Amino acid sequence: SIKQLPDAICTLNTLQTNASALEQVRRERGHPQLQLQAMRGYLERAGLTVEELDHLNIIHVTGTKGKGSTCAFTEQILRSYGFRTGFYSSPHLVQVRERIRINGQPIGKELFTKYFWQVYGRLEETKDAHRGTMPAYFRFLTILAFHVFLQEKVDLAVIEVGIGGAYDCTNIIRRPWVCGISSLGIDHTQILGDTIEKIAWQKGGIFKPRVPAFTVRQPENAMDVLKDRAKEMSCPLWVCPDLEDYQADCGPLHLGLAGQHQRANASLALQLSHTWLQRRCLPAISTHWRVHTTESSCRLVLGLADTEWPGRNQTLKHGAVTYFLDGAHTMRSMQACVHWFRETAAQHERMASGTVARVLLFNATGERDSAAMLKLLLPCHFDFAVFCPNITEAIASCNADQQNFNVSVENMLTRCLDNERSWRLHHGQGDNSTELLIDNGLSLVPKKKADTLVFPCILSALQWITQGRDPVLADSSKSVLEVKPSIMAKAALLCNATEIHILITGSLHLVGGVLKHIDPASSK
Repeated sequence: SIKQLPDAICTLNTLQTNASALEQVRRERGHPQLQLQAMRGYLERAGLTVEELDHLNIIHVTGTKGKGSTCAFTEQILRSYGFRTGFYSSPHLVQVRERIRINGQPIGKELFTKYFWQVYGRLEETKDAHRGTMPAYFRFLTILAFHVFLQEKVDLAVIEVGIGGAYDCTNIIRRPWVCGISSLGIDHTQILGDTIEKIAWQKGGIFKPRVPAFTVRQPENAMDVLKDRAKEMSCPLWVCPDLEDYQADCGPLHLGLAGQHQRANASLALQLSHTWLQRRCLPAISTHWRVHTTESSCRLVLGLADTEWPGRNQTLKHGAVTYFLDGAHTMRSMQACVHWFRETAAQHERMASGTVARVLLFNATGERDSAAMLKLLLPCHFDFAVFCPNITEAIASCNADQQNFNVSVENMLTRCLDNERSWRLHHGQGDNSTELLIDNGLSLVPKKKADTLVFPCILSALQWITQGRDPVLADSSKSVLEVKPSIMAKAALLCNATEIHILITGSLHLVGGVLKHIDPASSK
């Protein structure tokens, strides 16, 4: 029988690391180099060699904040030159196929299914000879991406690191053409370490001998570590100039991605793209645009303007409802998100013909400091703060792309209640335990205080916030969670406002779940 895409994705999900296996990974961190050895073994079992990866003409990018945007800018610039591009990124927002892109588009369903079973079949066949081991989710997808890019004969591949750099499974790449490090900050501390210096050491692990590397301006301690790493690896390292220092012959630089912080990512992308072109195939261009000179060709600049990267500083307007989506999940990225939202929302409010209700929809996962991130959001003056787990809908419908087997539903809901408590404490509302409406054992909505609410899933939260005013969500085929009249009464502000502005942030998975509901095209 012909295997379908849902079969592939459900099988892929069996490779997600469960909580006990994650504990094992943490225990093995004393020998992280073994992870790369294991990755080479899996690669060979899948019928690929490290030597073959040399032919992919790779641009390798890491960083804490902005590495995905940097990759998106870089891919768009080089595609505008007519190259056939591969782009591997994580996480996905709506569909896992988004992680593996050809010419900027997620790989098609048929190709994904075909290549998935080719790779999975080879690994499954060799399992018994290797103590029954299979690669975990991210390792498998990395191998799949390499296989796809080789089979599809891309001219280059932009590869975004998963976590860290030195021991990330993408770092089996031996000979990239150029490497980049975006802004560094504190994240994934259990894996990478709890100081900026330890994190910089991990990120600098992608440097390779005699391969040019670029970074944006970094905190002094982090920059010192990167310089030391580059020196020990015999890797030439440059710091990118400010975007203002580029003088384009074709008018002012315009970025397709919103937010002041994207300017550093754009500068890094210009250096990566230019260096790749210079080293790989167009030596002539080095005569008019060296690393630190200020002229750039129009095509490089136009690539910046054409870049799209959903879920990052993204605005979607549906009638009276405007969604502001940003997957910020670290302190630095949340600061940037707040700056962007206050500026952009203020512009939208000036254009509104009446009152605007402002709502926060928030979730955070893992070891991240939710309370500290929520504190940064206080100056946005929300009328409601709404919390929900990264579950697209509580109604039992299988959406394999969005499943996460690493966290129990109970833990997710507990985290939401903790976040709600933090928000109330920041507002000086005390730590009264929230009285909950519990329906079907899942639905969580506070009975008191109109300023905070907790919902069991993304759909129920969106339906309550938008009050039937978003035509996309008002689809009759979507089940509506029944809410007590006392809860509905609190929505008067939302019903009477001329416009509803919603900031969705704290987690890229939350943003992806929202996009699944409000942007149907993202699920096709």
